[in-house]
Amino acid sequence: MADGEKRVQVAGVIGTNAAEVVKTAVSQLFQEYPELVRPGGCAYTTRRYNMCVRDMNYFLRMCSYAIVAGGASVLDERMLAGFRDTFNSLGIPLCPTARSIQLMKKIVKEKLATAGMTNIAFVDEPFDYIARVISETEILEHHHHHH
Repeated sequence: MADGEKRVQVAGVIGTNAAEVVKTAVSQLFQEYPELVRPGGCAYTTRRYNMCVRDMNYFLRMCSYAIVAGGASVLDERMLAGFRDTFNSLGIPLCPTARSIQLMKKIVKEKLATAGMTNIAFVDEPFDYIARVISETEILEHHHHHH
């Protein structure tokens, strides 16, 4: 299967499962960071929770787009930096935001494995890139390095 064809297939799986991927990532995130949904936490109100879900949906779509387009180089770093500045000004913690992107990556890869897709290491690139730009830290990179 041609690389481009496989990338389109991956994006198809992401599109079909997007709502579930985000929902699962959100619940895993709140298990890891229970303080986010406590009073005073950044996802405590319904409105804030919905904003969190909306942003994650948006990041997932960006990753999907980057996968089809051939990698993270198509992503606009200025725009992502703008997100980061917005999160900072709203008091949304960047570490959990970056973590949510990594959780989505893991869930997407589980879905792809279930769909019988192999050699999908290229899926990591846009997720890792967005997580890195959003959090402005290299911490997330140390956990998984299988190239």
